[in-house]
Amino acid sequence: MNRVYYCFPGGKHKALTLSYDDGRIQDRKLVEIFNRYGLRATFNLNSGLFDRDDRRIQPEEVRTLYEGHEVACHTVTHPTIARCPLPEVAEEVLADRRALEALVGYPVRGLAYPNGSLSEEITRLLPGLGIEYGRVVGSSDSFALPENLMSWQATCHHNHNLLALGEQFNALFKQQYLYLMYVWGHSYEFDMEGGWQLIEEFAKLTGGREDVWYCTNIEYVDWKNAMERLKFSADNRFVYNPNAVSCWIRVNDGEPIELPGGQTTAL
Repeated sequence: MNRVYYCFPGGKHKALTLSYDDGRIQDRKLVEIFNRYGLRATFNLNSGLFDRDDRRIQPEEVRTLYEGHEVACHTVTHPTIARCPLPEVAEEVLADRRALEALVGYPVRGLAYPNGSLSEEITRLLPGLGIEYGRVVGSSDSFALPENLMSWQATCHHNHNLLALGEQFNALFKQQYLYLMYVWGHSYEFDMEGGWQLIEEFAKLTGGREDVWYCTNIEYVDWKNAMERLKFSADNRFVYNPNAVSCWIRVNDGEPIELPGGQTTAL
């Protein structure tokens, strides 16, 4: 029987994603750094706070600024939602989705919990609101794939051992495993901490590598869902890919195999 290993797109075994909250004007500089080094990120925005002051990104620049990245929910007004009635939470999320979708022109399907606030009831509610993942706060110090996408914890905040963890991530080579590095934070913190050099060093350290898939949060979710839909024969000699996109696997330690969408492939 064939031994099959899932791969990230292109047959890669490592992925890197980032997540930044609140839509502050420092996102402009952060996006420029990410674009220069080929990193992909998710930006979590509060649509009800755009016009509060001049420290925030304005609606008219959202589509162009975050092009090539992902825009996700952070609720309309950034309340501590675990203290709110569930109908209020639902409105905060749905109204944010509607407003952001009108700006970017695609379905907004992710959420970063405002103030890191969540509850079991909220995580059960969110899929019914069209939310497919929720990012929590804190650092796992791990490159493991998330077990629960509705309470998805990043590897680290950018002020927590970022460069050391980046070096560890670069050094990972065992292709029988899949690794994910996930960094989160707020772009305005780089001004407060004098940390722009830090994120630039990290981007230079981890960007442009042939063994890494650079993805947004929702692209990781879509990859996971696509892999789970693959249909293998009982002896792993054939696989049907019902997705519209290609998937990638390794068989018996061989080279990566592309599985075209809508086709059955002999292994």
